Amino acid sequence: MKILSIDTASDICGVSILEDNNLIINLDNNTGRTHSENLMPMIQEAFNKSSFCLKDMDLISCDIGPGSFTGIRIGVATSKAFCDSLDIPCVGISSLEVLAYNIKDIVNESEYICSIIDCKNDNCYFALFEKKNGMFDTLIEPQAESISNILAILKSYCDDNFDGTTNDSNNILITFVGDGSKVYKNMIKETFSNGNFSDDNHNFLSSYSLGLAGLDKYNSEFTFAENEILPLYLKKPQAQRLLEEKNKNNR
Repeated sequence: MKILSIDTASDICGVSILEDNNLIINLDNNTGRTHSENLMPMIQEAFNKSSFCLKDMDLISCDIGPGSFTGIRIGVATSKAFCDSLDIPCVGISSLEVLAYNIKDIVNESEYICSIIDCKNDNCYFALFEKKNGMFDTLIEPQAESISNILAILKSYCDDNFDGTTNDSNNILITFVGDGSKVYKNMIKETFSNGNFSDDNHNFLSSYSLGLAGLDKYNSEFTFAENEILPLYLKKPQAQRLLEEKNKNNR
């Protein structure tokens, strides 16, 4: 199966082509969120270098967010256009699951992975996963919270879901991945002293990992709903929040 993966949810504009689990071409560039200018040329470059074309693709894997509102819209719209034009199946994968797939071959079976994306000002996107049968089950759905709330939610989950011999959060083994895990590492270690932390090479979104996640999702018992590929927005755009705050202050 040939897979085109498109990731525009962060500063990195990513395009990869895979054949099953094998990477054919990978173009992940930090373009400073100029994805509207760079995405299509990068896709064309990937096809040129791989000698494939869009008609050869059996699946498109798209990062649906959370992340840059504009970037997500560009990636989702492009993926939908490709799918509609040639009737190619398309799967949407969250940015947080993509990060988990960055360390798929590093973490052990039944191990817990917490993906954290920094949103600035002590706010983050996060989700908790468990590796099962080489894939990731979602234990805590993607959310937008302050880092202090995230740690409280994680600690409460651990206390409620682990047996009495290990329900002290300091003894729970969780691997943290994503740029937020680096920014807030000291705070995380105060709550999870035994926590593992991925290295910097795995803390950024990868279109190759996105392709792997898309393949797994496609091969699972997944039903393709007509509106499946939708942006995952966990908070309102900054412009909308500022406008609401202005209107509130003017009352």
